[in-house]
Amino acid sequence: MRIGELAGATGTTARALRHYEQAGLISSERASNGYRVYDEQAVVRVRNIRRLLAAGLTLDDVRVFLPCLDGDVAAAPPSDKGLRVALDRLAVLDERIAVQTAVRDKLASAIRERTGGRIPPVTRPVGNH
Repeated sequence: MRIGELAGATGTTARALRHYEQAGLISSERASNGYRVYDEQAVVRVRNIRRLLAAGLTLDDVRVFLPCLDGDVAAAPPSDKGLRVALDRLAVLDERIAVQTAVRDKLASAIRERTGGRIPPVTRPVGNH
């Protein structure tokens, strides 16, 4: 399949697929016209890459999981190395959340101080801007 077909089958973009390929996570052959051509197994691999990225891992983190990207990565027992990467990433995310929470709390406090508590901070659902 060509890059556009793989993108459509996996809910990603051609740009992301080229990025995954540049990172060594997927590979393609070149057709005589220069187009990238992927095998059917690439669909499973790209879906697994996206699942790991959505869980908060980075592309560098995902490299550790290369041996199991062509199967059911969610059902595979974690390796010691994979578990270490996931735990390290969790620690990074926890730290970022703590920093952002502290910044939010300072801003909320400043708003309450400046308004005499009359105007509560506006909250929006996550993901809305």
